[in-house]
Amino acid sequence: MLEETEFISKLKSEETKDAAFKKLISLYHKRLYWHIRKMVFNHDDSDDVLQNAFIKIYKNIHLFKGESKLYSWMYRIATNEAITFINKKAKRSGFTSEELKQHSLNSLEADVYFDGTEIQLKLQKAIASLPEKQQLVFNMKYFDDLTYEELSEILDTSVGALKSSYHIAVKKITALLTEN
Repeated sequence: MLEETEFISKLKSEETKDAAFKKLISLYHKRLYWHIRKMVFNHDDSDDVLQNAFIKIYKNIHLFKGESKLYSWMYRIATNEAITFINKKAKRSGFTSEELKQHSLNSLEADVYFDGTEIQLKLQKAIASLPEKQQLVFNMKYFDDLTYEELSEILDTSVGALKSSYHIAVKKITALLTEN
């Protein structure tokens, strides 16, 4: 891929924006989809949130200052879009966001796009039982293999707080998995 600063310039230029954005989508579609999917659980909802995130990225690329890596900025947008989606859907459904997540997770077994094993389902249920911030930190560290520094940029939290959240999340998940 082009050097990031050159690529960002192409994204910000009206002449090259569309072609560069197509490249951006091809590079990050899958990673952002799975990041969102771990938050909202449902395939169709994940597609909707991902589309909204890419629209927001496209419309706001001119605001990207380059103080973080481009994908950190995009992950933050995708994360915020997923959280907003969950909260709006919960409100429309008359649930809390936690109740909605539990309902979505219970529907995961019937989802034709979920082909996980029983242990993967147990892991997803254990992760879903965590507070939202611990879920985010665990998913992004464990599944997306992001560094604490990258997580700090995305979640706008100190590295120390992230390490603590991850450590607590791992302990809780381990306890839940060994109980069952």
